[in-house]
Amino acid sequence: MITFSSSGQSSLGVEWEIALADRESGDLLPAAAELIRALESSHPEFVDPEGLAPQITREYLSNTVEAVTGVCPTVADAMDQLTRLADALRAEADPLGVDLYSAGTHPYAQWSEQPVSEKDRYQKVLERTQYWGRQMLVYGVHVHVGIDSRDKALPAVNQLVNYYPHLLALSASSPYWMGVDTGYASQRAMVFQQIPTCGIPYPFEKWSEYEDYIDRSIGAGIIAEESENRWDVRPVARYGTVEMRICDGLATTEEIGAMTALTQCIVEEVSRTVEDGGHVELMPRWLSEENKWRASRYGLDATVIADAAGTVLPLREHCTDLVTRLEPIAQDLDCAAELAGVHRMIERGPGYERQRRVFEENDHDLRAVVRDTVDLTRYGYRDS
Repeated sequence: MITFSSSGQSSLGVEWEIALADRESGDLLPAAAELIRALESSHPEFVDPEGLAPQITREYLSNTVEAVTGVCPTVADAMDQLTRLADALRAEADPLGVDLYSAGTHPYAQWSEQPVSEKDRYQKVLERTQYWGRQMLVYGVHVHVGIDSRDKALPAVNQLVNYYPHLLALSASSPYWMGVDTGYASQRAMVFQQIPTCGIPYPFEKWSEYEDYIDRSIGAGIIAEESENRWDVRPVARYGTVEMRICDGLATTEEIGAMTALTQCIVEEVSRTVEDGGHVELMPRWLSEENKWRASRYGLDATVIADAAGTVLPLREHCTDLVTRLEPIAQDLDCAAELAGVHRMIERGPGYERQRRVFEENDHDLRAVVRDTVDLTRYGYRDS
């Protein structure tokens, strides 16, 4: 039996994977260990706060660090924490000529040249996945939303899958891969699904079905324990949360805040539906897989399958309608300002559109794409 811990309803935790780029060349640098050592002196509270989970950690690749918030009551609190963590990282990175780079992929780095962190858990992934595991030159933003009852966990997972294309297209920021325009808005989504147990979750309705899946997966040697089930949306029983892992890396905390608010509001809406005796519609997995592909390929220009009956709608308009519907919930959760950021993302265009525009405006120079993304992370949008 998998015990599901109860959390404060709609409490939050956010994880932000950040790449480390050389200021001169724009290429990736395996500087994570050096930065963590520097932070042990300057900000020990972030690296190991009194023996609790650190807020700045190394990740799968040695060119990556992860900024992790504590449990937050509001989106604003979570973004304040991420801002402080990024500022601390930048204070140590700047003297080393290292920039913070945040997007779904790096546009021209070679995956074959990137060392994997020496942590046992990452080395085990590499040992098992080999060639495909070496290609995980990808970065994302994960959002945990607390729920106060296990009965809400799978409905929340299923609803987030229903809105998978919205979350992916809005955040998509990985059109380039190893110097090539892939034609996709999110190359990251296509690459990451190569790892076993990643991708779209199975549409379970009963907790016992999920427990059986985990038990059988452990028994068959597919995973060693529940956390190795790396679905794009998953329940995290030990924290009492649902974790949304769909988003590409986002350049600014403004955008991260917008996607966090959208995720929080979707889960809160599910919570209210379950409390009122309602039901979340299950989409057949093949439709969810198609929606993921369409959003990966076309971004906000995709048409998506909106329900199990096969209704097809323009994604850009459907995103706007979704945000409008959730605005009263956002008022209740004190995240209306952050949710409104989704409208600004649609108006400006997601990261994949901006990257292609910068590439065209700078004589097809991918280094300009890296520099623009770095500047966004440092300074934010000028129109904000």
